[in-house]
Amino acid sequence: MMPGDTPITMFGPDFPFPYDDWLAHPAGLGALPEDRAGTPVAVVGAGVAGLVAAHELLRLGLRPVVYEAGDLGGRMRSVPFPADPTRTADIGAMRFPRSATALFHYVDALGLPTRPFPNPLAPGTPSTVVHLEGVTHRAKTLADLPAVYREVADAWAKALHELADLPTMEQAIRRRDTALIKALWDRLVVRLDDQSFYGFLASAPSFASFRHRELFGQVGFGAGGWDTDFPNSILEVLRVIYTHADDDHVGITGGAQRLPDGLWNRVAPEAGTSLAHLHGGTPRGAVTALRRTGDTIAVTDASGTTEHYPAVVYTPHVWTLLSRVACDPDLFPAPLWTAIERTHYMGSSKLFVLTDRPFWRDTDPTTGHDAMGMTLTDRCPRGVYLFDDGPDQPGVMCLSYTWNDDSLKLLSLPAAERLEVLLTRLAEVYPDVDIRSHVVGPPVAVTWESEPNFMGAFKANLPGHYRYQRRLFTHFRQHDLPPTQRGLFLAGDDISWTAGFAEGAVTTALNAVWGVLDHLGGNTHPDNPGPGDVFDDIAPVLLPEH
Repeated sequence: MMPGDTPITMFGPDFPFPYDDWLAHPAGLGALPEDRAGTPVAVVGAGVAGLVAAHELLRLGLRPVVYEAGDLGGRMRSVPFPADPTRTADIGAMRFPRSATALFHYVDALGLPTRPFPNPLAPGTPSTVVHLEGVTHRAKTLADLPAVYREVADAWAKALHELADLPTMEQAIRRRDTALIKALWDRLVVRLDDQSFYGFLASAPSFASFRHRELFGQVGFGAGGWDTDFPNSILEVLRVIYTHADDDHVGITGGAQRLPDGLWNRVAPEAGTSLAHLHGGTPRGAVTALRRTGDTIAVTDASGTTEHYPAVVYTPHVWTLLSRVACDPDLFPAPLWTAIERTHYMGSSKLFVLTDRPFWRDTDPTTGHDAMGMTLTDRCPRGVYLFDDGPDQPGVMCLSYTWNDDSLKLLSLPAAERLEVLLTRLAEVYPDVDIRSHVVGPPVAVTWESEPNFMGAFKANLPGHYRYQRRLFTHFRQHDLPPTQRGLFLAGDDISWTAGFAEGAVTTALNAVWGVLDHLGGNTHPDNPGPGDVFDDIAPVLLPEH
């Protein structure tokens, strides 16, 4: 970024609405008729999307009733280590781009401290180790790696420049030039919706070499390797690149769950109470059924209790509507059900261990290098991340962070067996480091595709899925729906254009808040229009259905 430039934010490109400005405006998000004060609204799911929606509905004067099938926080959950519950592992979201300005509205409002996340080759990462095909390279910056890696980085930059208008789009997003963003992106959607990430690379003259494509997939640039995304739509990747969602990551000090916990416990000054207080400290249980009853939606929970609401915000993964919730088919139009059915999720596994100290910072007397570094490898651990609070404090190692097929390789193994496999494989990368001797207590592990309330880590659209994503995202604006299909609003990161990023969870929650406000007869301030008010001017491009 040049001096004087404004930073890039996750502004668009599909729906360039300034959620951060809407949140920060002194007029607030809107107002309801006086007779709607205290109206109960159901919010299903107590992840970050549900809690943002519930918090803002509370501030509007409504009474949100939160339902949760599992633990508070959803995929933004920090699990304590059995050997030391004061130390936690972020089993879901653990790194957040600074460009996620709607998310950071809440991080900052809660006063949560952050620190740089140790991504490969990031400025705050002490060292990065790349281990491919049995060969190890250590680096602080890209310049420290062999020339072929710089060739790959240059090939990627050239492909983005020549085939995806990267410099022009970046400038448009910096300036929040909505007209230019739409002109560029809408044209790319038409041209690239049927293109996979790998197909995009293979079509780029700069990636004519298979070896370059292979190395890029295994190592990548930014948060790590890209090959598990190769089957996905290239549009999914371009959204991340354009908005710098893969750059400048930070973690929340003390664990990512501090954000949902903070939203749960925060007193809304307009209401004089918190979500936690309204619920006696605990959300209601799992939702088992949704059905239409006249002007309301009936919500049944696991206890068998049914309550009736004029509006419902539904934030869990949409696949739960197909298997875990008995949902009245007439609540959604048939094309939206098709989009729900066609949703595709990325699988992901993690395994964490607690260590007696951050021994990886020990200096090897022979080489002068740290004993270990943030590690990228083509072996089954794939990514190893190291976290420490100083030399005299316990350390935390994410010994493996994997996706899709790499995640499935570990799915059938209990956590203790996974640990043994990973330690064996990492001994090939670090033959002189005795990791095992520093491990304290049992590991913490997760595989998201086997988690019953999730069935995957996050959504990732395949080629040709743009139309389905548009149906899901635009559902919050329900003016064209029959009355029997109004009042149930989908939110969460898999409804957003940037699934896998908490920003998408936050912004779709805000869309749902606007939808509830509109549905209940409220309106936004003329000086602070909401996403539904300006929808027609910035709506995602509508591709032909035939």
